[in-house]
Formats: sequence, C-alpha cells, structure tokens
Amino acid sequence: MALLELNDVAYAYGKQKVVQDLSLTLQPGEIGCLLGPSGCGKTTVLRCIAGFEQVSAGVIRVAGELISSRDTHLAAERRRIGMVFQDYALFPHLSAAANIAFGLRNSTKEVRQARVAELLLTVGLAGQGDKFPHELSGGQQQRVALARALAPRPRLLLLDEPFSNLDVELRERLALEVRSILAAEGTTAILVTHDQHEAFTIADQIGIMHEGRIQQWDTPYNLYHRPSNRFVADFVGQGVFLPGEVISANRIRIELGILSSEVLAGGNADDIARQVGQHVSVLLRPDDVVHDDASTLQAEVLAKAFRGAEFLYTLKLASGAQVLSLVPSHHNHAIGEHIGIRLDVDHVVAFKTAA
Repeated sequence: MALLELNDVAYAYGKQKVVQDLSLTLQPGEIGCLLGPSGCGKTTVLRCIAGFEQVSAGVIRVAGELISSRDTHLAAERRRIGMVFQDYALFPHLSAAANIAFGLRNSTKEVRQARVAELLLTVGLAGQGDKFPHELSGGQQQRVALARALAPRPRLLLLDEPFSNLDVELRERLALEVRSILAAEGTTAILVTHDQHEAFTIADQIGIMHEGRIQQWDTPYNLYHRPSNRFVADFVGQGVFLPGEVISANRIRIELGILSSEVLAGGNADDIARQVGQHVSVLLRPDDVVHDDASTLQAEVLAKAFRGAEFLYTLKLASGAQVLSLVPSHHNHAIGEHIGIRLDVDHVVAFKTAA
C-alpha cells in the first residue's frame, strides 16, 4: 500500500486556480520532491497535505486513510504528519534537547530522554543538547528542527524549502545527511524546493510543477534523460535545442551529425521515431558535446565558466547555432578560439517542431 496518495487534487483561492488535477504516489520509505519555480503551487500542495488548507477537489490519503477531500478534512494535529519549516521555527527559549522533546509531552520522562538522546546522536549533535538555538549554526539548527519533527515518529514528514537559508556548499552536504537520517528512521517524506541540486540529491521521485500541475513525476535520472515535454526539458539541467530531421526509423540528422537510438525520448517520441522527414527539435546536454582535438568538426568558443574540475563552454557552430560543452579544466581555451568537438549522445531527446 502506498504511504501517500494524491488523486486529481485541486485547490483555489476564490476563482483563482492554484493547483489542478494533481496526482502523485509515494511508497513507504520513499522521499519525494515537488520542484518548480516560484508561484507554481508546490507549497500549496504541501499545505494541503499538512492540513492547513482543504482541497476543493480530489482526495489525499495517508497509509490508506482519507485525510482530505472536498467533503472531508481531518484536522492537522490528527494526521500524524511532521513538518520542518523554512525558518526552522525553533523555540528560542528552549535548549536543543527541549525543542526535540516538545512533541513528546504525552510520553514518560524516561521515554522522552531516550528518544531525544537517540535523535541527537542520529543528527550528529550528541553532547550538544544543552545548547540554545542562538548558540548553534544554521546547519545545526536545521538538524534540531528535523529531529524535533521526527521525535513523535510521524508516518509522513513534510519539508518546506528546508535548506534555503543555508549557503550553497552546506546545502548539498546537509541534503545528503538528511537523506541518510530519513533512511535510518525509515521515514517517508516529501519536500518542496526550487533548487534542482537539492531535489536530485535527496529525492527518489520528483514532480516538476508548472502552473499548478505536475508536468512529470519520475526519477531524477528519467527527468534529465527522458523529459516528457519541452517545459521539463528546459527546466531540468542545462541544454540547448538544435533543429533536426528524421531520416529513418530512430535516426535524426542535426548539424553536428546523425543521432541514432533504439529508444527516443520526448513528447510523442514513438511517433517521431517512425515519421521520416519530420522536423524536430533535439535536446543536447553539455555532456553530449565532447571536446576532441582530433575532430574535424570545429566550433568557436563564445564564453566559458570555470567550475573547478571543468569549464562550461558556450560554443558557436558554423550555422551560428550555439551548444554547451563540459570540458576538463586543463583544456583552457581562449574566447574566439576554434576547438574540435564530437557528439557522444546516449539518450536522444526530440520534440516535434510546430508546423
């Protein structure tokens, strides 16, 4: 049985539709993520799951129990759902240990102490339970907030932009730690974020949201390599589109050569694969374009961004079209220089070009 199910959920502020026809499923122990730009409705979905808002259509179930529909609204405090807020919402007058114990008020003192000690150890804060929030770093405060939410053993945990107040480097490291903590607790969780690195680091399943709808609910790998539509392809990762033409079954000619794949990805990919002469737009990721000094295919360096181990080059082709390429940083080419490139495309992603 799925731990979390949303079926055709909708929510509106008056006549303004914020969420429409939204469905997703999370299995026990899975971590899901709603990823999208500001204003796409992802936080509203989280609030509906938490019980802060009532859906206007559709149903939400947790462990098979109906918790929300147009006619049913189980109170938030009865849903056994934990939540970690964007600003952590720690009680400043309570120590870390007391913050964690807050949700265990109905337990015995011995049970509270044992659970707090267990969680302090789990989140890497053993021996620091006496410290107050202002004595902790942002990352430590985030761990205390997580431990407090986990203390009552919720059947589902919600995280609202949990790392947005942290610097980029700490964000990714803490995301890995949170994933490990949730796995250790066996907790099913869903978070919302606009940061792809966070989503890809922590989540098993990700829903790309746009204008209140999930465009694709899938694994991080499939979202990157098999986007279902142009919005997902544009939103996830980096890449550019080049015009192409289907020349035979599952073979497409573009300016840089002929791409061949047993399986094409993208909208109406099965139809595209069989339509000889069909004009398409082909997605090329930076890792699809490989620097090769021996190649006769040349491109001009228009711009470059140093990323430590790699440069991200923006390259201009003979037609004037531009592509991106990730190149090891010991290949330090000047702006305006022409370099050899070749294609190394494992997943061909193509979309029909509008007539």
